[in-house]
Amino acid sequence: MSPSFDVAELAATYATQSAQDILKLAFAEFGDDLWISFSGAEDVVLVDMAWKINKNVKVFSLDTGRLHPETYRFIDQVREHYKIEIELVSPDHTKLEPFVKEKGLFSFYKDGHGECCGIRKIEPLRRKLSTVSAWATGQRRDQSPGTRSQVAVLEIDSAFSTPERPLYKFNPLAQMTSEEIWGYIRMLELPYNSLHERGFISIGCEPCTRAVLPNQHEREGRWWWEEATQKECGLHAGNIIKKA
Repeated sequence: MSPSFDVAELAATYATQSAQDILKLAFAEFGDDLWISFSGAEDVVLVDMAWKINKNVKVFSLDTGRLHPETYRFIDQVREHYKIEIELVSPDHTKLEPFVKEKGLFSFYKDGHGECCGIRKIEPLRRKLSTVSAWATGQRRDQSPGTRSQVAVLEIDSAFSTPERPLYKFNPLAQMTSEEIWGYIRMLELPYNSLHERGFISIGCEPCTRAVLPNQHEREGRWWWEEATQKECGLHAGNIIKKA
């Protein structure tokens, strides 16, 4: 990383730049220490753009153990399509097994999704990010107007940084709309999760995801039993809360 890497200045400079230009900046500054987060939905656009810049792009995905079969098949499709490795990061069994033993497999319907996401998503992600300097996500401002409308294209990840090790977070797709994402997928005939053909838009774990009706917002298909403004699992919530 160059000594002149000023996050606030670069975030302002690149706020209106293309996703590809933001990724070029990320690779120029961090090279092979930049990891792409692939969630198994439309993040294939992010992977495609990154792969076209760096064929050795590093990609990881969180395997919570509760994903749809279609999502697992999609991950393999993307791995084969680009001839890349996708590192699957799994929950710590020493934390997961006691949780399931005590509360069962569906406690989140009663007491909220926070604890389950903490074990299945947040801890594995924290473990992975503790080994890297920068990561790129597929967050978009239109995904959740209540919580993601101010997503920056570049930021210090306040949720996963430590005083000794700052973590830099790129959100190259922040400005893109769902329509633009799907235009890109169709134009280039990229692989996508087959659940999208059945009304699923925002796809997470199987018990916490459902199809949405016409004109419903995509986040209405996630954690539908909870209050609408809290529909974040915690992967990005730390940064979002800072901006609220």
